[in-house]
Amino acid sequence: MAGQQPPPWVHAAFLFCLLSLSGAIEIPMDPSIQNELSQPPTITKQSVKDHIVDPRDNILIECEAKGNPAPSFHWTRNSRFFNIAKDPRVSMRRRSGTLVIDFRSGGRPEEYEGEYQCFARNKFGTALSNRIRLQVSKSPLWPKENLDPVVVQEGAPLTLQCNPPPGLPSPVIFWMSSSMEPITQDKRVSQGHNGDLYFSNVMLQDMQTDYSCNARFHFTHTIQQKNPFNLKVLTNHPHNDSSLRNHPDIYSARGVAERTPSFMYPQGTASSQMVLRGMDLLLECIASGVPTPDIAWYKKGGDLPSDKAKFENFNKALRITNVSEEDSGEYFCLASNKMGSIRHTISVRVKAAPYWLDEPKNLILAPGEDGRLVCRANGNPKPTVQWMVNGEPLQSAPPNPNREVAGDTIIFRDTQISSRAVYQCNTSNEHGYLLANAFVSVLDVPPRMLSARNQLIRVILYNRTRLDCPFFGSPIPTLRWFKNGQGSNLDGGNYHVYENGSLEIKMIRKEDQGIYTCVATNILGKAENQVRLEVKDPTRIYRMPEDQVAKRGTTVQLECRVKHDPSLKLTVSWLKDDEPLYIGNRMKKEEDSLTIFGVAERDQGSYTCVASTELDQDLAKAYLTVLADQATPTNRLAALPKGRPDRPRDLELTDLAERSVRLTWIPGDDNNSPITDYVVQFEEDQFQPGVWHDHSKFPGSVNSAVLQLSPYVNYQFRVIAINEVGSSHPSLPSERYRTSGAPPESNPSDVKGEGTRKNNMEITWTPMNATSAFGPNLRYIVKWRRRETRETWNNVTVWGSRYVVGQTPVYVPYEIRVQAENDFGKGPEPDTVIGYSGEDLPSAPRRFRVRQPNLETINLEWDHPEHPNGILTGYTLKYVAFNGTKVGKQIVENFSPNQTKFTVQRADPVSRYRFSLSARTQVGSGEAVTEESPAPPNEAYTNNQADIATQGWFIGLMCAIALLVLILLIVCFIKRSRGGKYPVREKKDVPLGPEDPKEEDGSFDYSDEDNKPLQGSQTSLDGTIKQQESDDSLVDYGEGGEGQFNEDGSFIGQYTVKKDKEETEGNESSEATSPVNAIYSLA
Repeated sequence: MAGQQPPPWVHAAFLFCLLSLSGAIEIPMDPSIQNELSQPPTITKQSVKDHIVDPRDNILIECEAKGNPAPSFHWTRNSRFFNIAKDPRVSMRRRSGTLVIDFRSGGRPEEYEGEYQCFARNKFGTALSNRIRLQVSKSPLWPKENLDPVVVQEGAPLTLQCNPPPGLPSPVIFWMSSSMEPITQDKRVSQGHNGDLYFSNVMLQDMQTDYSCNARFHFTHTIQQKNPFNLKVLTNHPHNDSSLRNHPDIYSARGVAERTPSFMYPQGTASSQMVLRGMDLLLECIASGVPTPDIAWYKKGGDLPSDKAKFENFNKALRITNVSEEDSGEYFCLASNKMGSIRHTISVRVKAAPYWLDEPKNLILAPGEDGRLVCRANGNPKPTVQWMVNGEPLQSAPPNPNREVAGDTIIFRDTQISSRAVYQCNTSNEHGYLLANAFVSVLDVPPRMLSARNQLIRVILYNRTRLDCPFFGSPIPTLRWFKNGQGSNLDGGNYHVYENGSLEIKMIRKEDQGIYTCVATNILGKAENQVRLEVKDPTRIYRMPEDQVAKRGTTVQLECRVKHDPSLKLTVSWLKDDEPLYIGNRMKKEEDSLTIFGVAERDQGSYTCVASTELDQDLAKAYLTVLADQATPTNRLAALPKGRPDRPRDLELTDLAERSVRLTWIPGDDNNSPITDYVVQFEEDQFQPGVWHDHSKFPGSVNSAVLQLSPYVNYQFRVIAINEVGSSHPSLPSERYRTSGAPPESNPSDVKGEGTRKNNMEITWTPMNATSAFGPNLRYIVKWRRRETRETWNNVTVWGSRYVVGQTPVYVPYEIRVQAENDFGKGPEPDTVIGYSGEDLPSAPRRFRVRQPNLETINLEWDHPEHPNGILTGYTLKYVAFNGTKVGKQIVENFSPNQTKFTVQRADPVSRYRFSLSARTQVGSGEAVTEESPAPPNEAYTNNQADIATQGWFIGLMCAIALLVLILLIVCFIKRSRGGKYPVREKKDVPLGPEDPKEEDGSFDYSDEDNKPLQGSQTSLDGTIKQQESDDSLVDYGEGGEGQFNEDGSFIGQYTVKKDKEETEGNESSEATSPVNAIYSLA
């Protein structure tokens, strides 16, 4: 719609308001009302949107409308005002808007082609017709052409193209010979939807005729014929031997090579097609091949719609009528012969021109009332909606404070007389449009009665009747009924007042006779009318004719005694075999009987007595059997076939009480087998209307019984008779009888509380039926609280059979009570039922223990989960064997909820096992606990060592030992680096030079040059020197540093140090100021 759209929240805000808008007033069809009330125009007749006319006739464009005052008309052509007065050929019919364009005096109809629209206007508004597209029918001539003979090889495919001239509407195509003989078509030769003639394979016999395409035009009723095609068929078998036509393989007999199918139309393997909703979808596949292929149709992903699909043109075409969106999808045709098959896929897309979901209706309101116009349509693509008022766009109309537009709805509030107008809704998409007119009329009319006054209504006792009181007024009047001019308004109990003013009396009693007054009232006044009701007794046949067996020539009398209301005229008539009986000379009809003299074989049959008045009637039937003279049966029933009894009839309710009623019926014919039982059934119209229930059973000798009834049930009864053959059809139902109400005497059964989610509990119960409701507005008071918590009861009133409690803890017990209640009171105190909230996944099983008593078995034990979170349904154990990096196949075991032990048989004594155990509820499996089996004996030591290595005390001990070893290594390294200190004064008399730093203690240091290890030694992992051989060997010291010998030539190497350890330690230097020396001294 043009103009600024309201924001989405505005649409939502209007929703609640729309629900509260009052209904519009309906104008009665009474001519006196129609002629008196002022109404805006309404279009009543118009031409179709695509209006094609015959150029030989005058053009007629229809447009008729009604309104009060009568509307005037004008037209537009191609969206411009069409001035009828300026064109002498154009006139408008009197009291109508229909255009007549007359060509008797000349003129070309094509000059008037275009788009026309009619406007009907009076002082209350303007209504519009559809946009009518006027086109003149065309039937152009076929172009002249010379057609050469068509040369084709026998067995080859052939297409003869028609190419008809483009007519309006399109012509009907058919093929004939030039001698006007129709072309015989079959699955080999057929006409396509486009008019072309297709040969799946050409045979020599096809040369026997020529082929001419014919076009029949609808409006001109002419047929145009195209120049005929002549065929020249090249063949390997030039003689057209007629004996070969019935040959089982005519193609091979004629030397025609067999070919696999190929498609002549459509081409390729896939195509697409678009169709509009509501139209017919026509799919076509024409294939060539030798032998002639068969065509089959399928839909991908489903079946063809059997109720709408039909095959045409020898299965070459599939037509689906009245297409809907469900018919979109992919269809494929399969062409096959004995040489092979091919398929063509057609993708079908269903689009839709706009179609109504909610067409706007005329709105008639009283001053100050609210109303709405709704224009809702659908289509594909989604149509747009444009509102107009009196033919002009709504946005350009004068503002109206009482009118609001919300998308496809116009809302009127507090309407006044000035609000009268005609609104147009135009909804359109690329495939078409819909235009609807709806007027808004504001009426101010006092109540008036529309029926004849002081009517007399006569009704039969215990029947249902309705007293009508049609009325009209604006605002809509309220209607009330009174009896005998006094008392309160009649509504409820045995009375029911309908919205149209009719008063229904559900079961007429004698005391209901009297004068009934209906009073219609609104703010402008009131009107009343009276109806006199007379109650008449029913017509009953109290002595019915009986089945008789008579000899031929005897006299038979059939009784039929009737009781009826004396104020009604009674007529008694007879039927024979359900046809009116002709009373001849041998028959005598009296008031209460029919006598047949000289019975003959032709008198045998069923006789029905019909007792009728102008208000009701009663029937009774008997069967007359005529025997020959020699037949003297001793038992009439033994001589006749047995059958199921006829249905009981004439049900009557008497002795009406609050909790009981007497039901009386007239038995039907037992059909030669005595009635053994009667079953009384009842039906009520509140909870299960139309469903019959057994009430009680009575012996076959009874035809009247007192029935015990439940409170507030609108009963209707019927009776079924039973004999040894079977059951009769049910009788016609009795009149209804409603018992008075009372509080319920029971509560609903099968109360349960079960969780459907982990945080809720759904309370359900079996609802009470009509015979236990005991009153109107049956509802249920649902109470619940957590068990053993002494909480206050939560309660809610429910009209259905379930209630969901939310935000509950997981799997908690609740106390539940459900109590019935109706408008008369509450039922007894209900029993308490225990229910549970929803379950969740359970926690892991506790104390999962894995023991290995021997090398053959492993014992598993566990305890139940600490938090089951529901009813445990079992345990799931998953385990797998592994040996190093090798892992076996996982095995799954499921256990019952009571099992807490399991023994696994080992596959071998070496592999270990990894176990995963979880508990289950109906929600699923919970958290799993995982354990592994003990290691086998050959791994025990390693595992024990590994276990000790992880102990704290062991780690501390190893650290201490490592520290001591490190200190010792440092000491050894230092001593070796210093080379040891040796006394020399005993062997050297000459004092040391003053420059010698060791002079004071009379010793000198020996050390390796640059602290390098001796040749032939190995460096250990901790950096110390490791000797290859004994320390006593002098070979290792062959390459020492300078100063390796003392003054007398003796060696002072490591050998001397180790040999004289105690002596050298006593003569060490006193210089211990460095940290290294301090450590050395400690060592």
